[in-house]
Amino acid sequence: MATTSAGLLLYRTTPDGGLEVLLGHMGGPFWARKDEGAWSVLKGELDPDEEPHAAALREAAEELGLPLPPPGVPDLDLGEVRQRSGKRVLAWAREWPPPGPALDQVRSNTVEIEWPPRSGRRIEVPEIDRVAWFAPDDARRLVVSAQAALVDRLEAALDR
Repeated sequence: MATTSAGLLLYRTTPDGGLEVLLGHMGGPFWARKDEGAWSVLKGELDPDEEPHAAALREAAEELGLPLPPPGVPDLDLGEVRQRSGKRVLAWAREWPPPGPALDQVRSNTVEIEWPPRSGRRIEVPEIDRVAWFAPDDARRLVVSAQAALVDRLEAALDR
């Protein structure tokens, strides 16, 4: 059965008036040498009976290991996308005001995985091994394919 995740697409305005979004690179040995399709909105699965927007905020903070900026305005509802695996991703967007997070301070939570697959060996890896700001075109190229629509929706909502 397909799972549901909720996430937060953090964004900022550059000094020249451009837009950048913050994406996380998926952690672990499978993703270590991958770039295109290996980046994601900061997201995770909902706990039972958890409100999706609350889950999005919780997951983003866990994956950053930093407090989120308070919203200057209500978070933008970016709707839902379905990934190839069938997973539903519900997302919101929030502006991160200057100066933004210190990216070298990001410390993602960890998850235990079996590696190599079917080996019985368990290792602990960060959910997100790094984060970076991307212009929308670069974000669409690097993010999990279905999530590119979230970048499009953010640009449309901001009328850019």
